[in-house]
Amino acid sequence: MRTRLAIRTHALMERFFPERRLFLKSDTDTRFIRLRPETQAVAYLGGALLVSWAIIATAILLMDSISAGNFREQARRDQLTYQRRLNELSSERDSRAAEALAAQNRFNTALAQVSSMQSRLLDSETRRRELETGIDVIQTTLRDTMMEREEVGDQLAALKAQIEGGGTLMAGSSDADGSLDLLSEALARTAEERDQVIADAQDALVRADKMATDMRVMEEKNDRIFRQLEEAMTISVKPLDKMFTAAGMDPDRIIKEVRKGYSGQGGPLTPLTFSTRGEAPSADTARANQILGEMDRLNMYRIAAQKAPFAVPLKDPFRFTSGFGYRWGRLHAGTDFAAPHGTAIYSTADGVVTWAGWQSGYGRLVKIKHEFGIETRYGHMSKIRVKVGQKVSRGDRIGDMGNTGRSTGTHLHYEVRVGGEPINPMIYIKAANDVF
Repeated sequence: MRTRLAIRTHALMERFFPERRLFLKSDTDTRFIRLRPETQAVAYLGGALLVSWAIIATAILLMDSISAGNFREQARRDQLTYQRRLNELSSERDSRAAEALAAQNRFNTALAQVSSMQSRLLDSETRRRELETGIDVIQTTLRDTMMEREEVGDQLAALKAQIEGGGTLMAGSSDADGSLDLLSEALARTAEERDQVIADAQDALVRADKMATDMRVMEEKNDRIFRQLEEAMTISVKPLDKMFTAAGMDPDRIIKEVRKGYSGQGGPLTPLTFSTRGEAPSADTARANQILGEMDRLNMYRIAAQKAPFAVPLKDPFRFTSGFGYRWGRLHAGTDFAAPHGTAIYSTADGVVTWAGWQSGYGRLVKIKHEFGIETRYGHMSKIRVKVGQKVSRGDRIGDMGNTGRSTGTHLHYEVRVGGEPINPMIYIKAANDVF
C-alpha cells in the first residue's frame, strides 16, 4: 500500500518536475548530476518560501515607514497646535495683566476723585452749618427788633393818649413833640432793619435751597462713582479668590501672611476718617472704606501672586513630555517641558536661591525658596545663571535647558514643593490661566 502511494506521488511529481540531469564536463571527463522530482520540489518550495518571506518583510518595512512618517507628521501638527495655543494663552495673559494695570490706574484716579469730592462735601457741609448759624442769628435779631418795635409802639400810643387828653401837658408841648419825632425816627429805623433782616433771611433760605440741590447732585454723582468702583473691585478680586482657592491656598491666610511681612512704601491702605468729634461714619464713608478694603485686598493679592509660582518657567515654545504622578512604580515629582537645547529658563515667582549646582539625578539643579513654605526646582540644566543666596523675581532668567543628570533627552524637570512635599505644578499654572 505504501509502495503504491509512493509510486503515485512520484508519478504526480514527475508530471510537474520531470527528472533532469545537470552535466559537468571537464577536459578529460564528463559527469552529470541527476535532479530527481523530489529534490526539485523541495528546492522550488524553499525558493517560494524565501521569495514570500522577502515580499512580506518588504511590505512590513514599507508599512512601518509609512506609519512612522504619519506619526511624526501628526506629532509635528500636534506640537504646532499646542505652541499656537500656548502663544494665545501668553497673549491673553499679557492682555489680562495690562487690563489689571489699567484697572488699578483707574482705581487710583477714581480714589483721588472720591477724596476730592469728599473734601468738597465737607466744605459744603461747613458752609451749610455756617448759613444755619447765620439764619439763627438773623431770626434772633428779628425777634429782638420786633420786640423793640412793639415797646416803641406802646410808648408812642401812651404819648398820643396824653397829648389828646390835654391837661398839664400843654406847657411842655414842645418837649412832647421832640420826643414824638425821636420815637417816629426810631420806629422807621426799626422797620427798615426788620425789612432788611427779612430780606437777608429769604436770601439765606434761597442759598440754602441751592446748596441742598448741589449736595443732592453731588451725592448722586458720588453714588454713581461708588457703584462703578464696587463693580470694578468685584470683577478684579473674585478671579484672584478663585485662583488662590484652586491652588489649594487659603486666601485669608495668604493675605494675613502678606500683610504681616508687608514692607512696601506707605503700607496697606487705611480707612478714611471724616469726623474728629467721635460721630458715627456716614454711608458714603462706610462705602469708601469698604472699597478701600477691597483695594487693599487686591494689593495684597498682587503681592502674593508674585511670591507664589503661578507662572510658566518657559517663555519660548515648548511641549509637555511627562506629567506629575507615578510611572513604573516610582513618583515623578514634577512636570517635564521639552524645547531646544539652551532654551532660557525663568523663575516662576519671587524668592531666594538655596541651591545652584550639581545634584545626583537632577544634573545641574537650581532650587528657589518662596513665601508660604513653597520651593521650586529646575533640573537637567545645561547652564546655571544664578548663585546661592541670590534674590530673584518672577521672570528672571536662572539658567538654560539641557540634558544633564539622569535624562533621556533635552528637557526641563520642574518641581513645586510645599512644606517639602511635591505638588503637581500644573495646579498653580492652570489656576492662573484665567487671571494672568
